[in-house]
Amino acid sequence: MSRSGYNEDCDGWDLIRWRGAVNSAIKGKRGQQLLTEMATALDAMPVKKLISDELISKDGEVCALGAVAKYKSLPVDNIDPHDSAQVAGTFNIAEALAREIAFINDDAYCVTPEYRWKVVRQWVNENIQQSEEAERD
Repeated sequence: MSRSGYNEDCDGWDLIRWRGAVNSAIKGKRGQQLLTEMATALDAMPVKKLISDELISKDGEVCALGAVAKYKSLPVDNIDPHDSAQVAGTFNIAEALAREIAFINDDAYCVTPEYRWKVVRQWVNENIQQSEEAERD
């Protein structure tokens, strides 16, 4: 199973509730703060590539959340990247957002590390609200 924990068994009202939780997490103050930090971290990467299934590899390669951790010097060596509750706590975000980011990073049909970076960066752009809107939340 992927880090996102998503599967095809979620449908109907369960899916509606889940998508609501994801949207709420994205639009909230903590979600917007993380997305802003993620945009900065991704743009600061000298090599625009993202890995899957890990936060930070032994070689220093990163996934989307790993890029934020590296940028902010967050210690993530003891974090299980497949434990969405632990990941969410580390980044001070809702578990729904941690899972959604893992899905976008790992499972969104990204065939190369370079393409994965582009997909994630586009998703971040699409989900960052204008600063006026974010301040109201």
